[in-house]
Amino acid sequence: MRIVFMGTPEFAVPSLQRLIEDGHEVAAVYTQPDKPKGRGYQLAAPPVKELALQHGIPVYQPTKMKDGSVAAQLREIAPDLIAVVAYGRILPKEILEIPPYGCVNVHGSILPKYRGAGPIQWSVIHGDPETGVTTMLMAEGLDTGDMLLTLKTPIGEEETYGELHDRLMHIGAQALSQTVAGLADGTITPVKQDGRLATYAPMLDKKIAELDFTRPARELHNLIRGLSPWPVALTHLDGKLLKVHKAAVAEGYSGESGTLLDSKRMIVACGEGALEFLTVQLEGAKRMDASVFLPGRRLEVGHRLG
Repeated sequence: MRIVFMGTPEFAVPSLQRLIEDGHEVAAVYTQPDKPKGRGYQLAAPPVKELALQHGIPVYQPTKMKDGSVAAQLREIAPDLIAVVAYGRILPKEILEIPPYGCVNVHGSILPKYRGAGPIQWSVIHGDPETGVTTMLMAEGLDTGDMLLTLKTPIGEEETYGELHDRLMHIGAQALSQTVAGLADGTITPVKQDGRLATYAPMLDKKIAELDFTRPARELHNLIRGLSPWPVALTHLDGKLLKVHKAAVAEGYSGESGTLLDSKRMIVACGEGALEFLTVQLEGAKRMDASVFLPGRRLEVGHRLG
């Protein structure tokens, strides 16, 4: 099949790689413009662009999608299908209508749950036992298109957003491969979403990173997992910002919310139960295990955080 691929970050790389390995003709790749990166602010190419160039695939990086120029370009390329994986741009109706097999999007949730930009993070934050990847035919609404294929996977009780992200990007590649094959041979039938079951997963905001110790320990544990590795959950210790990279629910502890319950382990009381900080990072310092951090602080039971 002749395919145009649209994607930008690392999450999209396995999907492009799989289309190449499956023997499809990837006629072009569209990705976001290069951006400054690192201390020197040198322009860096998106991961998808790097892979495309390695395979000699033409790369386009338009800054606008609605002025008609991209649509005209795509009509000349004449793809059978456009595959979209974390591209980061909204496609106008005139582009959606170009390929005969449609524009197929790979979305990191079990639709219609978690439409929006942060489906993987919110599935962890909400403590869901499972998630998955859904492929769909793109429509003008936000993740409202007809579903094509869903592959599900359990979420580990200690699994972080970053770890789940890395698993789902490979599951997404498998889903896209199966979807393209199914569309080509007519074995996949689009299914409309039930909008009554839809939930919204907005892009993460750093405002949700502050730990509220009046909440149950299990909820905070899920929040910490969902914010790792970015933007990272945080609290305050003696007036300084303290990032919490990893934690665990501590069984058998209780006390006044936000207070330290053990002088040898960094266990903090919550509204229900307690949370043990395992990996932390104090403002201006390096990330370290709490077992190394705590002795140097000489914190006593009853010391308050937050």
